Amino acid sequence: MQETRQRILEIIKLHGQSTVDELSHELGLTAVTIRHHLEILRSKGLVAPPKALRKGGPGRPQHVYRLADEADELFPKSYDRLAGAVLAELSERLSPNEMEGLLDQVARRLVDEAKLPPDQSPAERLNSTLEFLNKVGYLASLEPGPESRMGIRIANCPYGRVARNHPEVCEVGRRMIAQLVGVDHAQVERITEESGRCLYLFPFG
Repeated sequence: MQETRQRILEIIKLHGQSTVDELSHELGLTAVTIRHHLEILRSKGLVAPPKALRKGGPGRPQHVYRLADEADELFPKSYDRLAGAVLAELSERLSPNEMEGLLDQVARRLVDEAKLPPDQSPAERLNSTLEFLNKVGYLASLEPGPESRMGIRIANCPYGRVARNHPEVCEVGRRMIAQLVGVDHAQVERITEESGRCLYLFPFG
């Protein structure tokens, strides 16, 4: 992103809201220039429409600018650290059987988000599974596997940073994909490649 606009977003984030005059003073730019950048940020959905700030005295009211919800994604996140800490704590507190049940329930919750129609044919279910996986960022595609089996290739894992240290995340993914396709997870083979991509093989072709 252009440097001045990035700084405008950071200043508004820091203060919660800002006026054109405040941004102009902090950045050393004219009010006209600030308004130009704000309009571009608004057009991108990163800054919310301005609201009048009335001071009770004479003169035109100033307007304050706040960030739109979409702008939150531009700032650093550490979801992987939080998820990793939670998983580490759970693995210490739960027995193997309890952990097994937890992984299955997490997979079921993710499957419920897909809302796949219950009366689909196997081919339709595969296509619906692909559509859902790509919607949530897996970059999935169908691919013939060995022994005439059908496979789903995953080019991107949305939880890859957590999965590096917590293989149970990969197991949740395997169970989720198995449930989406409509087979038992024990029948689904997961092959990890050096490139970081995965291939999930099903017991049918």
